[in-house]
Amino acid sequence: MGWPERPDNWRDYASYAQHTFAEVANAISEFEPVTVCVSSDQYLNAYERLRSNANIRVVEMSMNDAWFRDTGPTFVVRDGNSSSKYQGNLVAGIDWTFNSWGGPEKGWYIDWNLDDQVARKILELERIPRFRHHMVLEGGSIHVDGEGTCVTTEECLLNPNRNPDMTKEQIEFQLMMYLGVAKVIWLPRGLYGDDDANGHVDNMCCFVKPGMVLLAWTDDKSDPLYERSKEALDVISNTTDAKGRKITVVKLHVPKPLYMTEDEVFGLHKTEKKAKARFAGTRLAATYLNFYIANGGIVAPAFGDDKWDKEAYHVLSSVFPNHKVVMIQSARELCLGGGNIHCITQQQPASPIINNENQI
Repeated sequence: MGWPERPDNWRDYASYAQHTFAEVANAISEFEPVTVCVSSDQYLNAYERLRSNANIRVVEMSMNDAWFRDTGPTFVVRDGNSSSKYQGNLVAGIDWTFNSWGGPEKGWYIDWNLDDQVARKILELERIPRFRHHMVLEGGSIHVDGEGTCVTTEECLLNPNRNPDMTKEQIEFQLMMYLGVAKVIWLPRGLYGDDDANGHVDNMCCFVKPGMVLLAWTDDKSDPLYERSKEALDVISNTTDAKGRKITVVKLHVPKPLYMTEDEVFGLHKTEKKAKARFAGTRLAATYLNFYIANGGIVAPAFGDDKWDKEAYHVLSSVFPNHKVVMIQSARELCLGGGNIHCITQQQPASPIINNENQI
């Protein structure tokens, strides 16, 4: 995880966001170790907030903002069966090119040089091999099932502000080559209101396990999200995964529409770094789908909507019966910045254990 501080993206000099990031880090640390990367200016502040937790380490790292799902590496694991005697690291990281979700004209901020170095810094910190890729891609724009299937959205990956010189087929080929997938499922669009990231799939659809996905949903046919969710349902229902299986779709209803308030906008402070302006009345990209899967835990957002918060807890508990579901009550703060729990986290797999037969 990173640590937020941009006053032009996090209100009141990120004081509220830092509370939420700390809450998320502490929740995940119940299940697995957490590393929080912090700028030199914020190091003592973050250290004081997190030092009492022995399962959290704080390290100094420069960054433009704290969206480590998108700026951090995508970790991949090598198949231990690929050679009779494999020597070396079985885990590597893909360092995609980052352009601030759209480049100089459409991106969140005009200087993202430090963010484009985050993946490399993490991989060097962990001593993990790095594969640098020329293609612009954020980690929140893809989800995989671990058995050869990737789901993404055309709204994001085919947006001309990412890779205008690449065709859909060329992008799909790169996903197959670098992620080791055999099939890419293209949803037309992401969540309504996810304009900052141009429809990241991690707000819309994700795998529970091979052959099953969660899909952001609304029963309100007058909600602009309904048409998008119905489109996605139609695509998934009429395709199979990489193993030829029909995919079970579990609907996860979104909370009632949430909107940025004037007080929340007032708390933002303009800087010369020029983050994208926020406006009162903007609908937030609020969805329970943007959660983190830990070892035995699900850390998910809550939005103060009693009906749908409880429903989300029930659905997540039912599809992840072997996981403890933890709801973060202050998750609205992450939506105000443009994302949620999945967006601010990046999981790192442990190196697979190889037995005497060189099997994972």
